[in-house]
Amino acid sequence: MPPGSRMPMAGLQVGPPGAPPYGAASPMRPGLPQSMMDPFRKRLLTPQAQPPLATQRRGVKRRKMADKVLPQRIRELVPESQAYMDLLAFERKLDQTIARKRMEIQEAIKKPLTQKRKLRIYISNTFTPAKEEGEGGERVASWELRVEGKLLEDPSKQKRKFSSFFKSLVIELDKELYGPDNHLVEWHRLPTTQETDGFQVKRPGDVNVKCTLLLMLDHQPPQYKLDPRLARLLGVHTQTRASIMQALWLYIKHNKLQDSHEKEYINCNRYFRQIFNCVRMRFSEIPMKLAGLLQHPDPIIINHTISVDPNDQKKTACYDIDVEVDDPLKAQMSNFLASTTNQQEIASLDAKVGGALRRRGGAAALPCSRASARAARRGCTTWWGELGVLFWGHTDTAASHTHLITALDTRDH
Repeated sequence: MPPGSRMPMAGLQVGPPGAPPYGAASPMRPGLPQSMMDPFRKRLLTPQAQPPLATQRRGVKRRKMADKVLPQRIRELVPESQAYMDLLAFERKLDQTIARKRMEIQEAIKKPLTQKRKLRIYISNTFTPAKEEGEGGERVASWELRVEGKLLEDPSKQKRKFSSFFKSLVIELDKELYGPDNHLVEWHRLPTTQETDGFQVKRPGDVNVKCTLLLMLDHQPPQYKLDPRLARLLGVHTQTRASIMQALWLYIKHNKLQDSHEKEYINCNRYFRQIFNCVRMRFSEIPMKLAGLLQHPDPIIINHTISVDPNDQKKTACYDIDVEVDDPLKAQMSNFLASTTNQQEIASLDAKVGGALRRRGGAAALPCSRASARAARRGCTTWWGELGVLFWGHTDTAASHTHLITALDTRDH
């Protein structure tokens, strides 16, 4: 090598001895084709990746729908088959509507579905005068008070017990007549309580008695009475906890109390500062602060006079109060979601329609002569009649779901 010249640089080989340089093609594993190897990750590839279950179901659904489509040859032989294709398009639209409504029902049934109804309360009393000596019956005069009720215009066949509407009932009698220990009659709901059609109280006495009835409704879900200051601010007096939280959020949003930079904070205005006793609070602190501002709802108070006038053997007073009952559609929606009878019938008719199409799909080759064309047309027409009967049955079964869907749409609008 001449003086001052440089030695030529050979290509550097990086990697373990005996192995190909990094970046070069890796050698084939013996016995495996190249398609089974991933050159980048050096791992075995599965011959066919398994698609997700949802993708498989969609594929099966598409295949089922494709199996129902008439071949072009049959459409040319039987012009009336266009009616079948129209029915197929109608079925697809009906299936989409039912699937959409099923999802809406699943969401709606999670929320409490109630209706406001009138409960008529009947308060009556009877008086039994004292009997003289030697006569049968009670020797001491007494009266009996009855409290009963029923729903007005109740369309449901199953009658609901009167006590099921209440959480507690207290009858307060005149304290001067019956003393401090015997002037209260109380009933409170317990987990083991058996429902009853009414309440009755019997006491000795021969003078008119003033009494007060305190009825506490059993709200489901529970309702609460708001602090008067917050009630005036939100325009809500007694509501469920979820409705109160929603009204509070709407007030915060309308008055732009949410911090523009730190979204988890609320900047209290002068009303909130008086109610919550703070200048700033987190969203997560609202339930805890709100708990101190919620109270039990006010009871329904009815003042009544128990009459012992012998000329008025039975005196009845009626009072109407608003109660919430389950929406009749809730039971129908639950039955609709739980029912699989129609689904099984539709699947059976689908299989019959697919079988009829497969039987005629291979025999739909174009005829070579006029005679064979007429024979094929007669056979296809007969088969078309059979297919029409099957598909009409299929459509009628699917359309049976539309009764509930129509009822829901009418209710929503």
